[in-house]
Amino acid sequence: MTTTSAQQFVAFAVEAGVLRFGEFKTKAGRLSPYFFNAGLFDDGAKLGRLAAAYAQRLLPHVDEFDVIFGPAYKGITLAAAVAMELARLGHNKPFAYNRKEAKDHGEGGTLVGAPLRGRVLIIDDVISAGTSVRESIALIETAGATPAAVVIALDRQEKAAENGVDLPHSAVQWVQRELGLPVWAIAGLSDLLGFLQSSGDWAEHATQVAAYRARYGV
Repeated sequence: MTTTSAQQFVAFAVEAGVLRFGEFKTKAGRLSPYFFNAGLFDDGAKLGRLAAAYAQRLLPHVDEFDVIFGPAYKGITLAAAVAMELARLGHNKPFAYNRKEAKDHGEGGTLVGAPLRGRVLIIDDVISAGTSVRESIALIETAGATPAAVVIALDRQEKAAENGVDLPHSAVQWVQRELGLPVWAIAGLSDLLGFLQSSGDWAEHATQVAAYRARYGV
């Protein structure tokens, strides 16, 4: 996305209360000055705008994937909503998702929705450690399909950590390099910082976010 549209998405996330500022502990044990919780896109209007942002990010790449796959749980809603928005824009894509527990009656199995065939796009909110992506890849390949790319809402653009030690790459970079998948993000930490620095209402948080980026950014 362009810098402007990415910052517009950040503004929307702040307005919706999805992107918050304060002091939050991350999975890596860091104290982050911001927190992004996609579960708070929790009504029809917010979800519709989120799906529209994903769809706009995907429009340049619609010929690069055949099926949308949403890993449980957040990916389920995202896959369905984005498939609807892409269809509205003239790009009808099938979608599927997985259950956390296999079903032993009815259609059975762990996969729900369209068959996983051809090139599969994985959709999620963020990539924290790459665990969800690896699990999705295993499901896709077991079904005989090919993982094609990953799309997320926010790229934190910060160093991954392992056993309390900072690594030289981010989780997104690891997915790109080690798993060989492109990762498309609606917005990143740089867009968040740009929004804060240009917004009078939220400028007070820019210093803390900039310091966090200087320490942990990639």
